Amino acid sequence: MLSTTRAERADGGYRFYGHKIFGSLTPVWTRLGLHAMDTSDPANPKIVHAFLPRDAEGFRIVPTWDVLGMRATRSDDTVLEGAFVPDRYIPRVVPAGLAGADMFVLGVFAWAEPTFANIYVGLAQRALDLATASLKKRTSIGLDGRALAYHPMLQHTVAEMALTLDGMIAHIDRVAEDWSNGVDHGGQWPAKLVSAKYHCVEGAKRIVDLAMEVSGGTGMFKSNELERLYRDVRCGGFHPANSALVHEIVGKTALGVLGEPGPRWG
Repeated sequence: MLSTTRAERADGGYRFYGHKIFGSLTPVWTRLGLHAMDTSDPANPKIVHAFLPRDAEGFRIVPTWDVLGMRATRSDDTVLEGAFVPDRYIPRVVPAGLAGADMFVLGVFAWAEPTFANIYVGLAQRALDLATASLKKRTSIGLDGRALAYHPMLQHTVAEMALTLDGMIAHIDRVAEDWSNGVDHGGQWPAKLVSAKYHCVEGAKRIVDLAMEVSGGTGMFKSNELERLYRDVRCGGFHPANSALVHEIVGKTALGVLGEPGPRWG
């Protein structure tokens, strides 16, 4: 994620200025993927996509990763202070906006969105496994000493979790399979990719919440794995595309106006 990052053409490449947050695996990355705006021609701004080598000069890492979840990713901030990236590491320079998205940009989404989605599918599956294992072990006097797995309302809750997970898996598997097999969805592809990621993240949140609900309070303890899952699943909405962008892309695609210039407000 970049905030007001600019690219300036230099001899044999570009220099980048800005502040990148959420730089995944900061201690170990060898190439930092980034994009920035080149406004040298104000009438035709362009987005410059680049990969910054770790041995480059002109950037510094700020240890900011003190977060709710995903603590192990160590995604510290990177401040770009004229970092130079040679042309061989500039895969694309495209017009600004969704209209400038070519197959490279779409391919980045096609790699990222199913990957993000499957992370949350796995997280949801683990939460379901932990919840069902707990209900099979814990007993209740109200059930004549039998396991809570025999409680009708808890059975209903587990069913909701399993039904949600089934839908998540079916959705992301279909999208990934279509992309891998070269299915031509044309202009529908951006919406299909972000929609699958969004559904899996939102589904995982619901499943983890339900797992916590049936945990009997043990999920509140840091020694319980559900506590970590509960924190980590909250991070899904910050992975691109966030909810606002998903709804914009899907809505504009359904209306047939994706990539068209929008009205100016104010």
